[in-house]
Amino acid sequence: MIARTIADVLYNIGVIKTNKLVETDRSGLVAGYVGQTALKTTEKVTEALDGVLFIDEAYSLAQGGANDFGREAIDTLVKLMDDNRERLVVILAGYSRNMDEFLLTNPGLKSRFPNIIEFPDYTAEELMAIADKLYSAKGYVLGSDARAKLLTIFRKARQQESFGNGRYVRNVFERSVNNQALRLSTDPDLTREELITIEAADIEEV
Repeated sequence: MIARTIADVLYNIGVIKTNKLVETDRSGLVAGYVGQTALKTTEKVTEALDGVLFIDEAYSLAQGGANDFGREAIDTLVKLMDDNRERLVVILAGYSRNMDEFLLTNPGLKSRFPNIIEFPDYTAEELMAIADKLYSAKGYVLGSDARAKLLTIFRKARQQESFGNGRYVRNVFERSVNNQALRLSTDPDLTREELITIEAADIEEV
Protein backbone atom coordinates (compact mmCIF):
# COMPACT_ATOMS: atom_id res chain seq x y z
CA MET A 1 0.00 0.00 0.00
CA ILE A 2 2.80 2.40 0.88
CA ALA A 3 4.64 1.54 -2.33
CA ARG A 4 1.51 2.30 -4.37
CA THR A 5 1.11 5.63 -2.61
CA ILE A 6 4.74 6.52 -3.30
CA ALA A 7 4.30 5.59 -6.97
CA ASP A 8 1.31 7.95 -7.19
CA VAL A 9 3.18 10.78 -5.46
CA LEU A 10 6.29 10.44 -7.65
CA TYR A 11 4.13 10.37 -10.75
CA ASN A 12 2.16 13.45 -9.73
CA ILE A 13 5.32 15.47 -9.06
CA GLY A 14 6.88 14.38 -12.35
CA VAL A 15 9.65 12.10 -11.10
CA ILE A 16 8.38 9.10 -13.08
CA LYS A 17 6.32 8.99 -16.28
CA THR A 18 3.68 6.56 -15.03
CA ASN A 19 2.30 5.55 -11.64
CA LYS A 20 2.56 1.82 -12.39
CA LEU A 21 3.82 -0.42 -9.64
CA VAL A 22 5.37 -3.77 -10.50
CA GLU A 23 5.38 -6.06 -7.47
CA THR A 24 7.73 -9.01 -7.18
CA ASP A 25 9.74 -11.11 -4.75
CA ARG A 26 12.56 -13.63 -4.89
CA SER A 27 10.56 -16.05 -7.05
CA GLY A 28 10.04 -13.35 -9.66
CA LEU A 29 13.77 -12.58 -9.95
CA VAL A 30 15.67 -15.81 -9.29
CA ALA A 31 15.71 -18.80 -11.64
CA GLY A 32 16.89 -22.32 -10.98
CA TYR A 33 19.39 -22.59 -13.83
CA VAL A 34 22.72 -20.99 -14.68
CA GLY A 35 22.30 -17.86 -16.79
CA GLN A 36 18.54 -17.60 -16.33
CA THR A 37 18.45 -15.35 -13.25
CA ALA A 38 19.98 -12.34 -15.02
CA LEU A 39 17.39 -12.71 -17.80
CA LYS A 40 14.53 -13.06 -15.32
CA THR A 41 15.64 -10.04 -13.30
CA THR A 42 16.12 -7.98 -16.47
CA GLU A 43 12.60 -8.83 -17.64
CA LYS A 44 11.10 -7.70 -14.35
CA VAL A 45 13.08 -4.44 -14.34
CA THR A 46 12.10 -3.77 -17.96
CA GLU A 47 8.46 -4.28 -17.02
CA ALA A 48 8.82 -1.62 -14.30
CA LEU A 49 10.61 1.04 -16.39
CA ASP A 50 9.08 4.53 -16.05
CA GLY A 51 7.45 3.39 -12.82
CA VAL A 52 8.21 1.67 -9.52
CA LEU A 53 9.60 -1.81 -8.90
CA PHE A 54 8.60 -3.13 -5.47
CA ILE A 55 10.53 -6.13 -4.14
CA ASP A 56 8.95 -7.72 -1.07
CA GLU A 57 11.12 -9.61 1.43
CA ALA A 58 14.13 -8.48 -0.60
CA TYR A 59 16.57 -9.91 1.94
CA SER A 60 15.64 -13.42 0.77
CA LEU A 61 17.71 -12.76 -2.37
CA ALA A 62 20.84 -13.10 -0.23
CA GLN A 63 19.78 -16.03 1.94
CA GLY A 64 20.51 -18.94 -0.39
CA GLY A 65 23.46 -21.30 -0.19
CA ALA A 66 26.75 -21.28 -2.06
CA ASN A 67 25.12 -22.46 -5.31
CA ASP A 68 22.15 -20.12 -5.06
CA PHE A 69 21.44 -17.60 -7.82
CA GLY A 70 20.13 -14.87 -5.54
CA ARG A 71 23.44 -13.01 -5.58
CA GLU A 72 23.28 -12.95 -9.37
CA ALA A 73 19.88 -11.27 -9.12
CA ILE A 74 21.32 -8.67 -6.73
CA ASP A 75 24.29 -7.91 -8.99
CA THR A 76 22.02 -7.66 -12.03
CA LEU A 77 19.59 -5.41 -10.19
CA VAL A 78 22.36 -3.03 -9.09
CA LYS A 79 23.64 -2.68 -12.65
CA LEU A 80 20.17 -2.17 -14.11
CA MET A 81 19.36 0.45 -11.50
CA ASP A 82 22.46 2.36 -12.61
CA ASP A 83 21.71 1.94 -16.30
CA ASN A 84 18.10 3.11 -15.86
CA ARG A 85 18.41 5.58 -13.00
CA GLU A 86 16.32 8.18 -14.89
CA ARG A 87 13.50 5.72 -15.56
CA LEU A 88 13.25 3.49 -12.52
CA VAL A 89 12.44 3.72 -8.81
CA VAL A 90 13.08 0.61 -6.72
CA ILE A 91 11.50 0.04 -3.31
CA LEU A 92 12.67 -2.84 -1.12
CA ALA A 93 10.70 -4.17 1.84
CA GLY A 94 11.64 -6.51 4.67
CA TYR A 95 12.37 -6.91 8.37
CA SER A 96 14.80 -4.28 9.63
CA ARG A 97 17.70 -6.47 10.76
CA ASN A 98 17.49 -8.70 7.70
CA MET A 99 17.45 -5.66 5.43
CA ASP A 100 20.48 -4.14 7.17
CA GLU A 101 22.41 -7.33 6.46
CA PHE A 102 21.06 -7.52 2.91
CA LEU A 103 22.29 -4.02 2.03
CA LEU A 104 25.83 -5.13 2.86
CA THR A 105 25.84 -8.05 0.40
CA ASN A 106 26.84 -5.89 -2.57
CA PRO A 107 29.29 -2.95 -2.38
CA GLY A 108 27.01 -0.69 -4.40
CA LEU A 109 23.69 -1.70 -2.91
CA LYS A 110 23.51 0.45 0.22
CA SER A 111 24.50 3.65 -1.58
CA ARG A 112 21.62 3.16 -4.01
CA PHE A 113 19.06 3.09 -1.20
CA PRO A 114 19.82 6.22 0.83
CA ASN A 115 16.24 6.62 2.06
CA ILE A 116 15.18 4.09 4.68
CA ILE A 117 11.78 4.24 6.38
CA GLU A 118 11.14 2.06 9.43
CA PHE A 119 7.53 1.38 10.35
CA PRO A 120 6.90 0.60 14.02
CA ASP A 121 4.87 -2.50 14.83
CA TYR A 122 1.18 -2.02 15.53
CA THR A 123 0.25 -1.92 19.18
CA ALA A 124 -1.87 -4.76 20.56
CA GLU A 125 -4.86 -2.42 20.59
CA GLU A 126 -4.31 -1.49 16.94
CA LEU A 127 -4.04 -5.17 16.05
CA MET A 128 -7.32 -5.70 17.86
CA ALA A 129 -8.94 -2.96 15.77
CA ILE A 130 -7.70 -4.69 12.60
CA ALA A 131 -9.12 -7.99 13.84
CA ASP A 132 -12.48 -6.38 14.61
CA LYS A 133 -12.70 -5.12 11.02
CA LEU A 134 -11.83 -8.53 9.60
CA TYR A 135 -14.44 -10.33 11.68
CA SER A 136 -17.20 -7.77 11.13
CA ALA A 137 -16.53 -7.69 7.37
CA LYS A 138 -17.26 -11.43 7.24
CA GLY A 139 -20.29 -11.23 9.53
CA TYR A 140 -18.67 -12.65 12.66
CA VAL A 141 -18.66 -11.35 16.22
CA LEU A 142 -16.13 -12.06 18.95
CA GLY A 143 -17.28 -13.41 22.26
CA SER A 144 -15.93 -11.54 25.30
CA ASP A 145 -13.60 -14.40 26.23
CA ALA A 146 -12.39 -14.59 22.64
CA ARG A 147 -11.56 -10.87 22.64
CA ALA A 148 -9.55 -11.20 25.85
CA LYS A 149 -7.66 -14.23 24.50
CA LEU A 150 -6.99 -12.52 21.20
CA LEU A 151 -5.55 -9.45 22.91
CA THR A 152 -3.25 -11.67 25.00
CA ILE A 153 -2.07 -13.46 21.87
CA PHE A 154 -1.35 -10.18 20.11
CA ARG A 155 0.66 -8.86 23.05
CA LYS A 156 2.76 -12.02 23.06
CA ALA A 157 3.18 -12.16 19.28
CA ARG A 158 4.52 -8.60 19.14
CA GLN A 159 7.62 -9.76 21.01
CA GLN A 160 8.63 -12.11 18.19
CA GLU A 161 11.46 -10.91 15.99
CA SER A 162 9.67 -11.83 12.77
CA PHE A 163 6.25 -10.59 13.83
CA GLY A 164 4.03 -10.07 10.79
CA ASN A 165 1.74 -7.26 12.03
CA GLY A 166 -1.42 -7.18 9.90
CA ARG A 167 -0.52 -10.45 8.20
CA TYR A 168 -0.38 -12.13 11.60
CA VAL A 169 -3.87 -10.84 12.42
CA ARG A 170 -5.21 -12.19 9.14
CA ASN A 171 -3.65 -15.60 9.79
CA VAL A 172 -5.17 -15.77 13.28
CA PHE A 173 -8.53 -14.69 11.86
CA GLU A 174 -8.52 -17.35 9.13
CA ARG A 175 -7.46 -20.07 11.57
CA SER A 176 -10.20 -19.12 14.05
CA VAL A 177 -12.90 -19.22 11.37
CA ASN A 178 -11.74 -22.70 10.35
CA ASN A 179 -11.66 -23.81 13.97
CA GLN A 180 -15.17 -22.51 14.54
CA ALA A 181 -16.46 -24.39 11.49
CA LEU A 182 -14.90 -27.60 12.77
CA ARG A 183 -16.29 -27.06 16.28
CA LEU A 184 -19.82 -26.57 14.98
CA SER A 185 -19.73 -29.21 12.26
CA THR A 186 -21.19 -31.97 14.47
CA ASP A 187 -24.11 -29.89 15.76
CA PRO A 188 -27.14 -30.10 13.42
CA ASP A 189 -29.26 -27.60 15.36
CA LEU A 190 -27.46 -24.26 15.50
CA THR A 191 -28.80 -20.79 16.17
CA ARG A 192 -27.73 -17.80 14.12
CA GLU A 193 -25.85 -16.43 17.12
CA GLU A 194 -23.84 -19.63 17.41
CA LEU A 195 -23.03 -19.56 13.71
CA ILE A 196 -21.60 -16.04 13.79
CA THR A 197 -19.86 -16.09 17.18
CA ILE A 198 -16.15 -16.81 17.50
CA GLU A 199 -15.39 -18.28 20.91
CA ALA A 200 -12.14 -18.37 22.87
CA ALA A 201 -11.75 -22.05 21.95
CA ASP A 202 -11.53 -21.05 18.30
CA ILE A 203 -8.65 -18.63 18.85
CA GLU A 204 -5.08 -19.89 18.77
CA GLU A 205 -1.58 -18.64 18.06
CA VAL A 206 -0.14 -19.13 14.58
